[in-house]
Amino acid sequence: MNIENTQSQMRKGVLEYCILSIIKRGEAYPGDIIDEMKNAGLQLLEGTLYPLLNRLKNAEILTYQWVESTSGPPRKYFRLTDKGSKFYTLLEATWQELATGVATVTRQNQEQTEDQFSSLS
Repeated sequence: MNIENTQSQMRKGVLEYCILSIIKRGEAYPGDIIDEMKNAGLQLLEGTLYPLLNRLKNAEILTYQWVESTSGPPRKYFRLTDKGSKFYTLLEATWQELATGVATVTRQNQEQTEDQFSSLS
């Protein structure tokens, strides 16, 4: 079994939620999204981010506006639409459900392992 493939699939599963969480706080420039993800220890490349942002824009989850920049060309800032806010709320509920379930299952595994080690002592 290829662990890198499994790890990649796990990351992709939460990527959209993380990006939308950043944008939900206010308009976001793609470079800032990449920096925040990197600071959180989550690797995100431009080649992954831009297609995702375009897909979300085409699905009317995001919209954007061009903002003039003093240090170069205009920048595209993304924000959630009303539809995007509703989508995010559903995604957040799904994440909470998954996180709780995973924590419950993995905690049970950890407790079982601890019990096995303590019985060996």
